[in-house]
Amino acid sequence: MLLSLLLKLPASENRTEEPACFPQISPSLVRNGDLVIGIFLPMYSVEVRSVTGAGLFGSKPDKECRDYKWLYKNYQQALTLMFTVEEINKDPNLLPNITLGFHLYNTYHSDERTLESSLRWLSGQGQFIPNYSCGKQDKSVAVIGGATSALSVQMGTLLELYKYPQITFGPFDPILSDKVQFHSLYQMALRDSSLHKGLVRLMTHFEWTWVGMVTVDDLRGEKFLQEMTLEMTNHAVCVAFTEKIPVSERRHRESQVTFMPRIIASTTRVIFIHGDTDSLMILRYSQFPLLVNFKVWVTTSHWDITMRPQYIDGYNLHGALTFSHLTSDVPGFKPFLRTVNPVKHSEDIVLREFWHATFRCTDEPEELEQKQCSPNGSLESLPLLYFDMTMSDLSYTIYNAIYAVAWTLHEMFLVKSEERSLVEGGSWAPHPWQLHSFLKNIQFNNSAGDQVFADENRKPEAQYNILNYVTFSRDAEALVKVGQFIPTARPGQDFTINEEVIVWAWTYSEIPRSTCSESCGPGFRQTPLEGQPICCFNCSLCPEGETSNNMNMQHCVKCPEEEYPNKERSGCLPKVVTFLDFSEPLGMCLFSVALSFSLMTALVLWIFVKFQDTAIVKANNRALSYTLLISLKFSFLCSLLFIGQPTSVTCLLRQTTFGIVFTVAVSSILAKTTMVVLAFKLTTPGNRGRMWVQSRVANSVVIICSGIQVILCSIWLGFFPPFPDTDIHSEPGQIIIGCNEGSVIAFYSVLGYMGFLSLCSFTVAFLARNLPDTFNEAKFITFSMLVFCSVWVSFLPTYQSTKGKAMVIVEIFSILASSAGLLSCIFFPKCYIILLRPDRNTQESIKNKADRGGQVARRVRAPAPVLRRSGD
Repeated sequence: MLLSLLLKLPASENRTEEPACFPQISPSLVRNGDLVIGIFLPMYSVEVRSVTGAGLFGSKPDKECRDYKWLYKNYQQALTLMFTVEEINKDPNLLPNITLGFHLYNTYHSDERTLESSLRWLSGQGQFIPNYSCGKQDKSVAVIGGATSALSVQMGTLLELYKYPQITFGPFDPILSDKVQFHSLYQMALRDSSLHKGLVRLMTHFEWTWVGMVTVDDLRGEKFLQEMTLEMTNHAVCVAFTEKIPVSERRHRESQVTFMPRIIASTTRVIFIHGDTDSLMILRYSQFPLLVNFKVWVTTSHWDITMRPQYIDGYNLHGALTFSHLTSDVPGFKPFLRTVNPVKHSEDIVLREFWHATFRCTDEPEELEQKQCSPNGSLESLPLLYFDMTMSDLSYTIYNAIYAVAWTLHEMFLVKSEERSLVEGGSWAPHPWQLHSFLKNIQFNNSAGDQVFADENRKPEAQYNILNYVTFSRDAEALVKVGQFIPTARPGQDFTINEEVIVWAWTYSEIPRSTCSESCGPGFRQTPLEGQPICCFNCSLCPEGETSNNMNMQHCVKCPEEEYPNKERSGCLPKVVTFLDFSEPLGMCLFSVALSFSLMTALVLWIFVKFQDTAIVKANNRALSYTLLISLKFSFLCSLLFIGQPTSVTCLLRQTTFGIVFTVAVSSILAKTTMVVLAFKLTTPGNRGRMWVQSRVANSVVIICSGIQVILCSIWLGFFPPFPDTDIHSEPGQIIIGCNEGSVIAFYSVLGYMGFLSLCSFTVAFLARNLPDTFNEAKFITFSMLVFCSVWVSFLPTYQSTKGKAMVIVEIFSILASSAGLLSCIFFPKCYIILLRPDRNTQESIKNKADRGGQVARRVRAPAPVLRRSGD
């Protein structure tokens, strides 16, 4: 709307006089030729003021000189223009017999100034009369400009009216690819579609999980922020804060209390910045001179961090990393720069002003405040603050853009030549709108060997050098290559960086850490904080049985079954294979006890055999005593089957041998107590039951009871045989080799049957404990069975509550304790009489006891003398 009103104004109302300071605020450089290219470069930064008064130009911008500053580094773009045009004009194979010229104008990041420069180019030098041409504009064929997307849009609004091809050299912006809105606009820069991936790769490489983001507040910046946020989320990196720089007209000096103070005050140590040099110059204006900050800056290639408004501001970005486009060297460019001198290019007023400003010299010898410029001065001697001998990304794009126009004109020239439409000796100047059909399909290889496309859909992805900005002193600074990111390379080779050569910010001597929370070491896991980003967490010790062997593990993992966690839970150790071995102290102790009791039982058996004809041995069934002693001896020895590494044979014999031997022992005791009761009840004269008081009856009891146990064990071994097995869960750090019982039901059936016989023996012995007998052992049997039952009643819950090797130890102890109880309670009193009281082991002693027993028998109506025959 504003432009339409401007174009309707009369020419007389818009004509202005040439201002005295016009070369400063709006410099222009002309190089005549048969065909002319208009180019707009940002070489000055002018302070923007509020527009007041009448109309767009109410403040009369040409009547006064504003506070402007040289953008020294951008002058390389002007020299690139001159170098490229000279190179094209010298090439006999490109535009033969046609010279290429240019009109160079300064442009500002301001709607007002951009429109003013565009009108000057369209109307003629020094004039800005809308819709009028006061110069030889019929030779103008294309416009190169748009260092930023905002400038491209501002210029395109006007140039689109005249169908001028507008070729931008600024960063690639997908928004400008809309051909409906920007039909005449072409972008020469490479696509940055993988830039966000490279930046996140840098974050993950240095383990930066808490970073700040600064971007330009426009559609391009918003798209980049969305891509970055998604990529960071996929790699567990969080955004600490986001600062958006407005892209409206720059009022740099008004921003000193806004952007940079907030960024410096943030908790994160690493700041990622995305934007162009012009947009981010506001950060340079708002930083504090001579104040060393504690941040690490990571920037994109579109912000030249060496450009700054103050001479001493470079220290604040010392140690910064920047992603710069990986470009090839253009042959002849550096030699050309070395020859640039105001003496050689006397017509270039911009070069003269630049030379005076950078070298701080003058051509007027009478001005003693400055030194006289040396005719042998060289741009190569300037510090990086003022000039860079290496072609920048923007200069390289300008180089390709000029060649794109040249090759387009060349193609059109060939077509016209074939049509024989050129008059010999005449000039040829196509209409600007005619270039579009050729320009959109142009492709060529530049002198650096890179293939160039004007078609935006065919442009490849950009590749990047990672540069480290280092400042040594006020005049000494450098950009040192420390890595690269090649998106099209194979995984593992796409990102490389050399940490050893990186110089970090002033306060860091090693890689800085940028995290929301302290890292969780091995053995710990991250516990998210409620309401906080995933990068903010507490550290919790791994649960029992789990480990974490890396930093910042979100989950602990279980060790393999053959391994167990170490004490710190930071790794897994191989488990030790173990079993109750004869060589370990406990195994040796149990072996000694079992062997000792076995020898003791053998000694008792020898005593009974040696004194077999004595009265005490003959009493209470001598054969059952032998059977009981032999079974007890084997009971002690069968415990040895539980010691040592289990094998298939020992697993088969362990429980079955123990069950059968103990059943024989308990059956013998049951037979003893049964015979005592029968002898007392059935041996009266004339009683027909005397036939049951015989030795074969006692033997039958033992055989029948033991036979049932043998049948149970046979079924167990036949259908569910025990086998060697490993236990990896009972004890941490150990793999216990033991025997799997095969069938729990069979195992407890064997124990249950043995317990049933024990209970029967205890009951019968308890009932017969007071019966009169010369050597009545019912009392001893009662006490021994009480010990036996107590041991095995305690065994069951203890056995159930233990695991692994402890189960074996509990069972061995139960076998030894119960067997020792039977041996000591039943046979030790008899051995005492046999060995130490032989006077009580005589027939006379038996008669005396018989008389006393007879009296008792008469009271209970039982004949005592018959009891003496029960022993045999």
